[in-house]
Amino acid sequence: MTGVGRLEMVAIDAPDNRKLASFYADLAGWQIFRAEPDWVVTRTPEGKEVAFQLAPDHVPPQWPGQERPQQFHLDLLVDDHQAAAERAVSLGATRLADGATWVTLADPAGHPFDLCQRDGVGPAMELFAVTIDAPDAAGLARFYAALTGAEVTYEGPEGAMISGVDYRDVPASVMFQQVNEYTPPQWPDPAHPQQAHFDVRVDDLEAGEAKVVDLGARRLHQAPEGWFVFADPAGHPFCLTVG
Repeated sequence: MTGVGRLEMVAIDAPDNRKLASFYADLAGWQIFRAEPDWVVTRTPEGKEVAFQLAPDHVPPQWPGQERPQQFHLDLLVDDHQAAAERAVSLGATRLADGATWVTLADPAGHPFDLCQRDGVGPAMELFAVTIDAPDAAGLARFYAALTGAEVTYEGPEGAMISGVDYRDVPASVMFQQVNEYTPPQWPDPAHPQQAHFDVRVDDLEAGEAKVVDLGARRLHQAPEGWFVFADPAGHPFCLTVG
């Protein structure tokens, strides 16, 4: 499928983005390869990029409720998820819940993430997927599939998943979690934070804008630096950037 653009990366908000990037680098074995005052980018062993954006007024989520929802979370694969969870706590995470083959924790900025058991993974953790909350998971999956050129590879009552490649042709998956009493962010209001956002790389911003609006997005902002901010049909902000 040909999309409007290619997924570039997910960017996670944090009051101390360097600290949060270092947490994931230490825990997961990811490489910090770009560090600016307000933007730090890590790279996973499989080549996926995860950025950490400075947000001085960041309000952390309170999982699992919808008063201050998580909006996004990371699903990480690791061999011996229980030992990895103990190490995460030693690095500053908070243990939130245990499942049959996963542990849910909050990172030092309060973002929930899941450590999921996968035999043979290691020593660095793999990023299985970025997961987004949505009131219509299947519908939002189809939106992002059309946006990024990915394919919808799963739809079910609990959510949906798309799979494709990012802007560097690295395989990437995004999952969409069904949340029936979903509360959307109200960007840029810090009282209703986005928590994270996607960057999508396009060849032409003006042409990209017309296409994403046709798909159901709303334009929120045009930055003088040369990128556009939109809200997806569930209200999550995302950026179009030029590569």
